[in-house]
Amino acid sequence: MRFVLDADQRDFAASLDALLSSADTVAVARAWADGDAAPGLDLWARLAEQGVLSLATDATPVELVIAFEALGRHAVPGPWVESAAYLPIALGHEVEGVATVAVPPHVPYALDADVADQVYVGSAPAESVGTMVVSVDRTRRLFEVTGSGEPDRAAFDLAVLATAAQLLGAGERVLADSVTYVKQRKQFGREIGSYQAIKHALADVRIALDFARPLVNGAALGEVDVSAAKVACADAAYLASRTGLQVHGAIGYTAEFDLSIWITKIRALVTAWGTPDFHRDRILEQLGAS
Repeated sequence: MRFVLDADQRDFAASLDALLSSADTVAVARAWADGDAAPGLDLWARLAEQGVLSLATDATPVELVIAFEALGRHAVPGPWVESAAYLPIALGHEVEGVATVAVPPHVPYALDADVADQVYVGSAPAESVGTMVVSVDRTRRLFEVTGSGEPDRAAFDLAVLATAAQLLGAGERVLADSVTYVKQRKQFGREIGSYQAIKHALADVRIALDFARPLVNGAALGEVDVSAAKVACADAAYLASRTGLQVHGAIGYTAEFDLSIWITKIRALVTAWGTPDFHRDRILEQLGAS
């Protein structure tokens, strides 16, 4: 299968990237993590004007993947998967404002319930919002919620696809930043990127991301199961984060360095909307059924 975006899709991708590149999303993410949601909500409104919240109902999963890869590449905070992927399908219409949802048991907490206008459990409004649970990703503010809503399988699968695309985008960003860094950092009078061990490590990441991308595209077209896309993207992005941390050395471990925003986000998204074990079990069930 040869997958190529059409002209409208390429324009949409370019417009999103231009918007996010000019938005200082690192500052937005840091403010969100510190409890200042104002910059993030301003960016939310701008992305909503671009139609991101209506993609699940008014576009195809391909456009959704384009948007969520961009959100991952730029580390945009907020309950985007919940508002733009899960809830429009579960409720049957586009949501207004910022909305979030918990879908037990695989999504036990509602992301950013403290800033959401609407909070759901499954497809029903939450009965109560409890205490915040700490995430490895400081931009992901998780909250305990109660409610009796039932999960929606189609909505869940679209949310899984959106999460896979986010992971792909985040992995691509870490790889790009790592390549830039190793071309600048010198040791023993040489750029560290000239060493074969580092070249091979980064090449392995490139290969993993390149193998994950067709699965995301195939899932968007309905030809590949979303669980396969999620597993592949989680593995590739996690490899990117580990390799990025390794080639950056000690500076990569500091929270002040921007790389940390993507590394912690990847770590959190690996288990978001279903753990790798859960998705591998789904794949095995389908292989057995066939």
